[in-house]
Amino acid sequence: MSANASSQLDSTPRFWLSGKRHAEQDHFFRQTLEAHGWVEGDEKHWQAAWVTGMPPKSAFKAASPYAKMNHIPGNAALTVKSRLHASLNALRKRTQRHFGNDHPFTARLNFFPRAYEMPHDYPALIEDAAANPEKRWILKPTNASKGKGIKVLSDPTDAPLSPNWIVQEYIANPHTIRGHKYVLRLYMLIASIDPVRVYLYDQGFAKLASDPWDPADVDNPFSQLTNPDINALNVDSEIPVEFIDLERYRHWLREQGHDDDTLFSQLRDLAALTALSGVDAMRMRSKEEDADPQGCYELIGLDCLVDDQLKPWILECNLSPSLGICAKPEHGGVIEEAVKGSLVRDMIHLVGCDQSAKKGDFDATALADEQQRVGGFIPLYPSLPSTQDSQDYLPFIGLPSLLDYRLASVENRQAVAFRANGVSELIEDDRLALYHHASGLYFQLNDSAALIWLLASEGEPIQSLLDHLQAASGGHATQDQLENDLWSTLTPWWHHGLLAPNYGPELAVDTQDSRERPATWHGTLAFDQRQWPITAPIGPVADRIAAAFSPLLGAVNVNTLGEPLHVLESANGYCLTTDNHVVSSRLHIGDIVPAITRFCLTSAEQQDHLVLDIALLSSAEQHIVCLLPKGIKPSLLSPLIAAAKQHGLTLSRGARLAFNAPEVIEPLNLPLIDAPFASTGPQRCGGILQLTTTKAEDSQALNSLDLLGWLLPFALEQKHLSPSALHALRAFCQHPPFTQLTISAADVSQALNQWLSPLADSKPSHAAV
Repeated sequence: MSANASSQLDSTPRFWLSGKRHAEQDHFFRQTLEAHGWVEGDEKHWQAAWVTGMPPKSAFKAASPYAKMNHIPGNAALTVKSRLHASLNALRKRTQRHFGNDHPFTARLNFFPRAYEMPHDYPALIEDAAANPEKRWILKPTNASKGKGIKVLSDPTDAPLSPNWIVQEYIANPHTIRGHKYVLRLYMLIASIDPVRVYLYDQGFAKLASDPWDPADVDNPFSQLTNPDINALNVDSEIPVEFIDLERYRHWLREQGHDDDTLFSQLRDLAALTALSGVDAMRMRSKEEDADPQGCYELIGLDCLVDDQLKPWILECNLSPSLGICAKPEHGGVIEEAVKGSLVRDMIHLVGCDQSAKKGDFDATALADEQQRVGGFIPLYPSLPSTQDSQDYLPFIGLPSLLDYRLASVENRQAVAFRANGVSELIEDDRLALYHHASGLYFQLNDSAALIWLLASEGEPIQSLLDHLQAASGGHATQDQLENDLWSTLTPWWHHGLLAPNYGPELAVDTQDSRERPATWHGTLAFDQRQWPITAPIGPVADRIAAAFSPLLGAVNVNTLGEPLHVLESANGYCLTTDNHVVSSRLHIGDIVPAITRFCLTSAEQQDHLVLDIALLSSAEQHIVCLLPKGIKPSLLSPLIAAAKQHGLTLSRGARLAFNAPEVIEPLNLPLIDAPFASTGPQRCGGILQLTTTKAEDSQALNSLDLLGWLLPFALEQKHLSPSALHALRAFCQHPPFTQLTISAADVSQALNQWLSPLADSKPSHAAV
């Protein structure tokens, strides 16, 4: 290769494609740049990087106005579902503190459903679900794409107690198109985080579910979910994946008599506020990664649901949104390809990948140049002078960066002012110190910082502060020096909460960020001739305990006091403890009563006795042992409860066998969930019934060794039975009849009745069901 040809190649701009993706994700980016004479480079030679997912940290160090990276460090504040909710919730709480719950600024942030991150938010979820039984919930992995792992929760108490899951309030009244639920996919571009520039593309799509919306059919993903990767699997649908572009969608809304302008104004506001909620986190992370903000941008796929009142809700922000063509040509694929192609072309042009970068800070001239290249993008912040005034967002930004401030109009600069927020001023010998009560931070100020504080805390606008500093310097400081000194002083005060925006009189607003813990319920559990003090959080937990153990709650006249039991909230659901040790941890709310029951059974152990965790159907003459599947749902016990009621039998849980009399069962009289309860005394065993969730075997062929194998898992100390305990259990298995019953059978009640009738009449039978 000649030296001239080599030099020409070196000067040719190069793009770098990377990340886990299909070629379709790169197609429009490659096509656009190659049309401008670019060639493909590698991770060390690029002026424009296009990475699906996140690049290595080293790549961010190479970003600059001359080398554009399509990601911003810290974007997880928006693109991870749990972090998105945390970012928006923090912005809403800050706005509530500064302006009050009823202020219009606060009302504008009511566009994201409540969400709980597992496992540490599990108790808060349980309280919300109990207080609002009409709410429905959806389970999502915190960092997955293409609809993986998403499902509607029929019971929020079943949420997993493991990391990387959130449970989000389910919008149960969606607007529909031809009876189908849909989600709007919008494309938001964060062109930079310093100064902040946010744009929204004027085109996007309504993504339809492939089956008609049915609120009762929560287990049908084709009715409940709109993700094209999921709906593509619906082989019974004529149109499994359908995209409607926003132009046609808006036209359809108008035909239906709806105000599409109001909806899309709300969508633009939603997008801008969402972006602003993540700016601080992205700025902090960019500084840690040594990434130049002028070299990093982010294209985000916003998924928004519209409810039947035409109110938009943000569901998630997608990192590296899909640029493949999902719909067939006749189902919107043609326009999908056109929109995504123009989206990428306009984005490349707007962020300046194909432009010669200018030296120096991004100023008003650079902004004007950028906003001449918007193509189909609509400026959200800063907005164009002819559209919505960007001053509307200053209350949410709080303290703008210095570059943000320099880009603002004169009118907007005059609106940036603060007041003291929970600070005590301490003065001695002309020295000023500050104590911030919420954080406990203490600042001793020099003369310059003291002047800034005294002016800023009284609501003087930023420009007035700069004028006073200029006068104090005697005109010897440049404007750049004064501005840099001012921001370096104000920034930590703002981030630590010493300052609040000055938008009116100070409000007496509750500043508590965390959820208030519930009060404590106290009870006494009377069991096995002992009393057990027990505490639990008031609300759904205490209600469940009281309902399950109501026959045993209340002080009795016994001399033996057991050690106190406590049900506590933990970082992983709930835990059961005594004063001295943890009994059980990582408990769902449905596990609490079984955990207490298990503790009671363990406490009932006596020398020369064996405790069995079994259910008993009892009459005045005998007990029928019921072996229940581990973790059986209470709803599956309904045939057993109905049969017991019909035959006048009581149901209880737990029993003891004495080694010297194994033919007699001593009930421990613990309640069985949702079953009628009455305590009974020792009686002989009239039969053993095993309820199974699978096809029952022929019990005629079972001998005492087979029955011993079935019973061993129900012995509390099954892993290390003593010879005496094993002998007693073997002896117990040699006499009573045994039957298996499949609880999922349609005629389970009738079969139970046929088998229980002779037993209830004290006529043991070997009949198999």
